[in-house]
This record gives sequence, C-alpha cells and structure tokens, in this order.
Amino acid sequence: MHRLFFAGPVLVLIGFLATSTAFAQRPSGRVLAPGVLTVIPPDAQPGETAIGPVPLIEVTRGIPDLEWTPNYLATTETLLSMSQNVTFRHEVWCLEFSFKPLRLMMIDVPQPSGRMAPKLVWYMVYRVRYLGNDLRPEPVQDELGDVTYPNTTTVNYKARRFFPHFVLESAEYNKAYLDQVIPAAQKAIEARERVGQPIYNTVDIMKVPIARSTGADDGGVWGFVTWTDLDPRIDFFSIYVQGLTNAYQFEDNPDEFEPGDPPGTGRTYQTKTLRLNFWRPGDSVLQHEGEIRFGLPVETDPARMAEILEQYGLTERLDYQWVYR
Repeated sequence: MHRLFFAGPVLVLIGFLATSTAFAQRPSGRVLAPGVLTVIPPDAQPGETAIGPVPLIEVTRGIPDLEWTPNYLATTETLLSMSQNVTFRHEVWCLEFSFKPLRLMMIDVPQPSGRMAPKLVWYMVYRVRYLGNDLRPEPVQDELGDVTYPNTTTVNYKARRFFPHFVLESAEYNKAYLDQVIPAAQKAIEARERVGQPIYNTVDIMKVPIARSTGADDGGVWGFVTWTDLDPRIDFFSIYVQGLTNAYQFEDNPDEFEPGDPPGTGRTYQTKTLRLNFWRPGDSVLQHEGEIRFGLPVETDPARMAEILEQYGLTERLDYQWVYR
C-alpha cells in the first residue's frame, strides 16, 4: 500500500524534473523587433571559384631549361607552355552576417597595475548563419577528352566555422583598430543585449560549428566584437569583416622569385572582405552611441557629398560592399 501511495507523486516529480531539464537545454531565442538586425546576405559568385589563367612561376622561373621543340607533340602540350596558363579552381562558400547597432558602454577593465578602471568600449553584437548553396566548379568533358568548367553546381554541408577578423578603420585620420578580446565586457554586454542565446567573443566563436540553417529564422551563432581607445574625433569610419567567405585572390611578382626559392615567394594574397560603412555626427567631447549611424549620410549639396565620398574612397553612396584586401 505504501509503495502504491508514493508511486504517483514520485512519477509526477520525475516527469516534472525531466520536462524542466528538457526546457532548460532548449535555447530560448529572443524575438527581436523588425529592423533591429541589419542582414547582409551571402555573396558567393561563380567567378570566384577560379583564379587565372596565370603563369605558375614556380615552374616558369623556378625550373631552368624547360624550353624545347617536341617532334610528336604540339608546343602547347609542353610543361613550359602549360605552366604559363594555369587556372586554380576551388569551392566557394559564404556566410550570412547580421548585426545589431554599434553601441558604446563604460565597462570596468583590468589595468596593467592589476586594478579595475572604467573604460569606454565600442562593441557590436552580430549573428552568423550558414545557408548552404556553396559553389563548386563542375567539370565537363568534350568528345576529344578535354575538360572545361563552364558552370558551377551548388553543394551543402552540415556546418561551417567562422574565423573572424575585425578591423575598424578611419581613412579620415588614417587610423585602424584591430578588435580586442575583453573578457570583462562579456557579462555586461550579454545582460544589456539579451539575445536569448550564448554570445561568443572573436576567439571562442571559432570553436563553435555553425550548422546549416534551412528557415528564415533558423539557427545561427551569436558573437560580439569590442574596441577601446578609439580616436574621439572620428566621424566617418568602416568596419572590415574577414572570415565570412573563403574567396580570395593572389598576385605574383615574377621579379621577386628566383630558382630555389620556396613556393609562393613574392606572392600576395587578398581575401574577400565585408566592408560596413558608418558615420557619427557627434563631437569628441561627449561620445554617445545614439549618434552612430549605419551607412553614409545624405547631403543635398553635391560638393559636400563629394567630400564625404572621398572620406570613404567611394564614387557612389554605399552602406556596405564586398572588397578584396
């Protein structure tokens, strides 16, 4: 009788605990008001799956005495000829990047003396999502056995990772600021922003797989980026975000490569980078986040508008753009 008497409450208690645990482990994403997040869609382009044709200087300059005249082959089939027109192909992927307004906060930050001191921190909370649809070069073989790549096909993977690199740059004062990891700022930013999911700094977010999202509001990983000690005079600036795509370009300087040099000597790479443009119509005395605007200001005076565009190195008004740098 006693076992039957206690069985009901015990089962109810076990069921309650199991249900509570299940809900605790389920992420409680916060629904943000429309317009709070600025969404930059992925921008993978078919042309980015190929680089070239370019000379392969490791062969054309690195191996001597390659020039010869074959008796039974076309000259275009010699190693020297083929290495003068090489095309490098690879898959290209790109993440979606969304961000909340750039904000400022006074946060107690550890000093070299070991003491805490308030410091003005600029920060941005963002979300990255992997939507799939990566571009893969698709080979086509003709009747002569030659292979070309006239098209690309889309492929999907379970997840991607984000290896971020943020730089806040002001051409106005020729200054650039690499983001800083400030552990003391995380709890304060989390409490203020309340996105309903964990947010990661630019180091920890590298460890988190970004699962492929299939719905408009599905998935994504949240992060935040911080800066301190910015020049308070800055009015026009851009934030450059690298790591959202694997698209890249490279250029060789043949004069810098000599036989025996390691492969890639003299080669410079540029990575496809998202550029976000901002302006701040405030002063250097009282910095306030309400003055920071995304995009470029609109001026009715053509001369003044031309001056603003010059600050960004632009010829037209753009809120954001993809660049190689």
